[in-house]
Amino acid sequence: MIRPSVLAGGLVVALSVSLGMAVALGSTSVALGDVYHVLAYRLGWTSLGAPEGTVERIVWDLRLPRVLAAMLVGGGLSIIGVAMQTLVRNPLAEPYLLGISSGASAGASLFYLGFFPALVARTLSMPIAAFLGGLLAISIVYLVARDRSGLSVARLLLAGVAMSALMASITSFITLASPEPDKLRAILFWLLGSLSGMRWEMLIAPTLVTTFGLVVLIGLARPLDAMLVGEEPAQSLGVRVEWAKRALIGLAALVTGTLVAISGAIGFVGLIVPHAVRLLVGVPHRRLVPLSFLAGALFLVWADLVARSALPTELPVGVVTALCGVPFFLILLRQSAYRFG
Repeated sequence: MIRPSVLAGGLVVALSVSLGMAVALGSTSVALGDVYHVLAYRLGWTSLGAPEGTVERIVWDLRLPRVLAAMLVGGGLSIIGVAMQTLVRNPLAEPYLLGISSGASAGASLFYLGFFPALVARTLSMPIAAFLGGLLAISIVYLVARDRSGLSVARLLLAGVAMSALMASITSFITLASPEPDKLRAILFWLLGSLSGMRWEMLIAPTLVTTFGLVVLIGLARPLDAMLVGEEPAQSLGVRVEWAKRALIGLAALVTGTLVAISGAIGFVGLIVPHAVRLLVGVPHRRLVPLSFLAGALFLVWADLVARSALPTELPVGVVTALCGVPFFLILLRQSAYRFG
């Protein structure tokens, strides 16, 4: 085990350095000193002159929003992965468990490939269509899983798997039926996860919902610890289990739907990162949640850097997270010290 304060300090330092490196590296490299000059100038922290125009545009307008989006998406998916694993008490749970990602993908595909009526399409954008698709999917799953006695976790899991399969089938049908190959390639790239084209105004919603999710989950640390043992022991400790389950589902829908709407479905982050942090600092959520946020942010920053730099053409970042994450996860599971719960 590592002391949580030591790990937190290391992650903050690594994230700060990684931010500068991720902004500096790319198809056109920028000196690290120029990166920090642009940041200091834009934030009013320096009396030096204005940076060179092209460098400022690359750093401030093109790369920095993308790197910050990677931090938000990676951190947000990681903390929702923690919440889902605790909710269903299953180490294989992740943010896309309840069909939110598949619903968002179906909504985005319907919009982008022109399957919405023209009147409806004019009032939407692809992120809004994706969010509405995810909201529809989780609403159906919730209604199926709920009965008079409360919210059944087993029924929630089964309904989520079924909804994911249904929405994935709809997405596949839509993409196969599309008569426009260029649009088809673009939507398939988005479905595998992409942070390209990120702009400052696109960061407002994910910043708000991810911060909200982080604060709420830290506040729920004690109930989450109790729920990991089981519903009956948690109730005996005074936890309002049914309320907590509804809160976690609502929070997962809000955060995951918003993040998928701007980045597509980036897999494995919310599955792998919580397990890695749990191995290092243990189970208690008061340290697991914030450290998972930092580790997820760091992981996705580097995954996105590899996605846009490893080959002449940019890769979907979801491909990189899978290639990097799966071997790591398999090695993690072989560690004799690892346990879930």
